[in-house]
Amino acid sequence: MKNNIFKTIVVSAFLSVSLSSCDDALDIVQDGELNNENTILNTDDMNKYLNGALYASLDATSPIFFSAQLTDELGMGPQNSELALSPHQYYVDRTNGTVASIWLGNYSIINRVNRLLESSQKVTPLNAADQIKYNNILAQARLIRAYSYFTLLSYFSTDMKNPNALGVMLLDNVPELTDSRPRVNNSVIFAAIDADITFANTNLAISNGDYFRIGSNFLNAFKARYYLYRGMYPQAKIAAQAVLTNSGLTLTVASPPNPGVLAQKNAAHVALNAYTSTNPYVKMLNDTSRGEVVFGLNRPFVGAWGNIGSLFASNTSTASGGISYDMGRKIFNLYGAVPGDIRYYAYVDPTSLISATYSTIATYRAADVLVIDKYPGRPQLAADGTVSGQAPLRNDLKIFRLSEMYFILAECAVEEASYSTAATLIKSVRDARNFSAPVALPSYSSKQQAYADILLERRKELYLEGHRYLDLKRLGATAGVAIDRDPTDDLKTIPVTIPIDDYRMKSLPIPLAEIQGNPAIVDQQNPGY
Repeated sequence: MKNNIFKTIVVSAFLSVSLSSCDDALDIVQDGELNNENTILNTDDMNKYLNGALYASLDATSPIFFSAQLTDELGMGPQNSELALSPHQYYVDRTNGTVASIWLGNYSIINRVNRLLESSQKVTPLNAADQIKYNNILAQARLIRAYSYFTLLSYFSTDMKNPNALGVMLLDNVPELTDSRPRVNNSVIFAAIDADITFANTNLAISNGDYFRIGSNFLNAFKARYYLYRGMYPQAKIAAQAVLTNSGLTLTVASPPNPGVLAQKNAAHVALNAYTSTNPYVKMLNDTSRGEVVFGLNRPFVGAWGNIGSLFASNTSTASGGISYDMGRKIFNLYGAVPGDIRYYAYVDPTSLISATYSTIATYRAADVLVIDKYPGRPQLAADGTVSGQAPLRNDLKIFRLSEMYFILAECAVEEASYSTAATLIKSVRDARNFSAPVALPSYSSKQQAYADILLERRKELYLEGHRYLDLKRLGATAGVAIDRDPTDDLKTIPVTIPIDDYRMKSLPIPLAEIQGNPAIVDQQNPGY
């Protein structure tokens, strides 16, 4: 389905060879061969497929990288070759590989879910307990499909709040080789997502093990984000509050230890960022503690997983680690402007080169290197707590965190014109991130002011977790906020920002491969591309 032209060529070549040899060869079934009829025979097979084909395929790397590049999260590091234009130079078109990965990756997952659902129709549960297991597996799979559809709409629909806006393709069965599907209105995709949520509400287990498996916490967090993006604020509020009430999680606090308000490159900062750090917030980042993660994608110490930190550095998250992207200067300044903000210490490596004159020197790329430690890698700890091994730049992907639920509730409060409630929720997150003292309660007198402050805190708290582009797409115009870069984040001759109503801030392009291989979508490209 992703490139019908290519597949037609492959199939034609296969048929020409087969027909010129022996027709009977097409009917031979080898011993042990797996096909649709014998791959999934029982609920154990279904569960193996769920774990091996669905959970293992979930990834957030492309959304994280695209969002970081296009917005104001990154600066060009000293080892960035700049051989090709990228979203960081505001160059986005239908040939962009990261955009194609978002599209293709989510449709591949949707297709795999549909294959499980089709095969499951041949499975007969053995008893009542097996029926519960059967339904629970399908509930997890359907939520994975719903989340994939939601991700596609978030990026490729021009207006998530408009049911009649053009959305994405509906893939509700296993496609034939030559199938061609058009984009449909958001309402059609909403109906598919809602049906999957309804099934999960009834059949999903409260917990399926750890926070890397879908249970009620994922379901509520997903509903909170999904309803928020749709503008369904009462439903989003209920779901987000359910996470706060039922998850058993609390906001991860900034202390101990107290690193003080000493200079950037002091011993306390070094100790704080070490793999053996006892700071709860740092332990959450390097995966030695769950912290407030509601749901994450596990990237264990061993295995053929990609390293999320390698998007920004070649070897390690240190000044000598081959830095291709460092922290954007303005976001770095925001962290440093608040005494006691743990994120100033946790997100920036102590080996960073920090220049007070970065804005006036020609060598700022080499002299002002703000090394990102959001993904420092994970240690392997011995029983005595010492580090027995390291996996630099490899970390779990945090898909839902408790702090996001506070932000969702704050947005819902703004829509209720309860500005004081919104301010209290934002203060709760800021207090948890400050090791010095509680922060002042913000005061909002308008929707624009409230949303601008919510966007500010989302920018700081959810840094490099894939939210910034979608946050600006959703709220930028209302809040009067656009991409906010320092000129030193890139070549000083390029634009520092683009207008919030620019076509690139409204949606991403349908990838060229889809357009070339799917005739039904040829005339359905997004505006501007």
